Amino acid sequence: MSDLPKCPECGSEYTYEDRALYVCPECAHEWSMNTAGESVEEVRAIKDANGNVLENGDTVTVIKDLKVKGSSLVVKVGTKVRNIRLVDGDHDIDCKIDGIGPMKLKSEFVKKV
Repeated sequence: MSDLPKCPECGSEYTYEDRALYVCPECAHEWSMNTAGESVEEVRAIKDANGNVLENGDTVTVIKDLKVKGSSLVVKVGTKVRNIRLVDGDHDIDCKIDGIGPMKLKSEFVKKV
């Protein structure tokens, strides 16, 4: 029998090691080997282009013209985005831009107001 810990997310016993991580094949959850057994939630601070920490509900300003993929629309420099929501993934910010609609942005292209 394996001495690997069960998945903290779904409780699966079929976990495996991948370099410095444990991985659950059922729910795809990954966690560090040094925090195994501890229920410490790892918090990743999302920062804007100037290094300021962003939080849910903040207002940010776009610092670069951004082409909207699959459209001819462009989000212009200086566009204010209100009430952002932080999410995990490549695009850190989930928001709604007036005149364009719902969209995801990378935090490196915005600054906190």
